[in-house]
Amino acid sequence: MRRRFLKHLTTFAGSIWLSGSGLFKAAYAAWPSDNFKEQSYQDTLTRLFNQAELIETHKIKIKAPKTAENGAVVPVTIQSDLPNIGKVYILVDNNPKPLSAEFNLSNDVDFFITARIKMAASGQLIIIAMDNENIYKASRFVKVSKGGCGN
Repeated sequence: MRRRFLKHLTTFAGSIWLSGSGLFKAAYAAWPSDNFKEQSYQDTLTRLFNQAELIETHKIKIKAPKTAENGAVVPVTIQSDLPNIGKVYILVDNNPKPLSAEFNLSNDVDFFITARIKMAASGQLIIIAMDNENIYKASRFVKVSKGGCGN
């Protein structure tokens, strides 16, 4: 019994030491914290896409409630058959941090994404999808009854 305890204790202490030593940093995903900081919607667009033209399209289908009872949990489903989409962004224009989600996808498949996002107030839910050459944009207005970003 004592040997098993010492074995577990040694394993636990070793894992704590290794995690603190930085040897596992390569395993952590890179977090683009600058993209998700508190800033205006226009500043977020400039940071993400510089001055690139966003092409308005109806080929991105957005499924979201017309009225969300609670802005803390707004279900969103997006899909498209646009070819070669490699990156998809979900933004909310009235949020303190407009970028809600960022997805890196394989160019070989049509995308289908389901997420739950927070909305501080009623506003535009914006989906931006990038292929190798173009940046596409689709949006939908969602009314929020009760804000979800700390309101």
